[in-house]
Amino acid sequence: MHWILFAALLPAIALAQGRPDQSPEAVASEKAKQDLLWQKMTGRIEALDRSFVGAMGVAIADLTDGRFYGFHADEIFPTCSSIKIAILAELARTGRWDELYTVDKKDLVDESIVLEYLTPGVSRITNRDLAMFMIVESDNGATNVLIDRLGLLNINATLEKLGLKQTRLRRRMIDIGAARAGNENTSTPREMTQLLDALYHGRVAGSEQALQILKHPKRMFFPPGLPAGIVYANKPGSLEGVRTDSAIIYAPGRPFLLSVMTTYVADEAAAEKLLATIAGIACEHFQTLGSASAYGRKMAR
Repeated sequence: MHWILFAALLPAIALAQGRPDQSPEAVASEKAKQDLLWQKMTGRIEALDRSFVGAMGVAIADLTDGRFYGFHADEIFPTCSSIKIAILAELARTGRWDELYTVDKKDLVDESIVLEYLTPGVSRITNRDLAMFMIVESDNGATNVLIDRLGLLNINATLEKLGLKQTRLRRRMIDIGAARAGNENTSTPREMTQLLDALYHGRVAGSEQALQILKHPKRMFFPPGLPAGIVYANKPGSLEGVRTDSAIIYAPGRPFLLSVMTTYVADEAAAEKLLATIAGIACEHFQTLGSASAYGRKMAR
């Protein structure tokens, strides 16, 4: 039993200490080259900010070695629909996937993209269905039903327990009055990656089911910048002058977390292109590391 545990730890020990035949100089040289690649990646991202008309925050976390990059990563931004990850996490924690809901006309709001086509008083769906509509189609009516069922205070209590201080759900979707009163849904790029990290590492009960929903393909904003075939679990968000996306990106051999949040955006199409470009830059870096030998030689997977 002890041998099985030790054998399972061997890859991690090798990563930390280098190959047995590597000299300390070779290990240091390998780290220096990877540091250089990291600096080039982050430099390319920061160069994009200089020509971007708006405020931008970025957080990147390497799920292999824990390295973190933050660019205005602790600034507070509107989350738009990315806050729906928090609602999904609370549903996962409660395990209330199979509770039934009968579609009610009073629950329809702007961009009830799926619910508006179902028959009020007749169509019965589960909380899992509502979560799928909320994440994949960003259905705001489905989102509000889940907020009411799970409880806004409960959702925020779970965020607090996860150590997230600035990530808060303060209003239902399409509540313009609440938004004008300053009750905006908010987070930071760092905290969005921390929320995704909690799901990735199973620190929220039911995480695997939540991740399966987040992995369903979406059309914006990171995906256009990612190579074909890359698996990702994300939730983009958009409001007037705001564009955000947060994701686990499963680059082969080197998965990572990425959150990009923008506000005061002058050109929304430019912001969407920015998000896709940053996703592409980050994914290129992690794909390079994931496909390389200890000396940087590209190896077939």
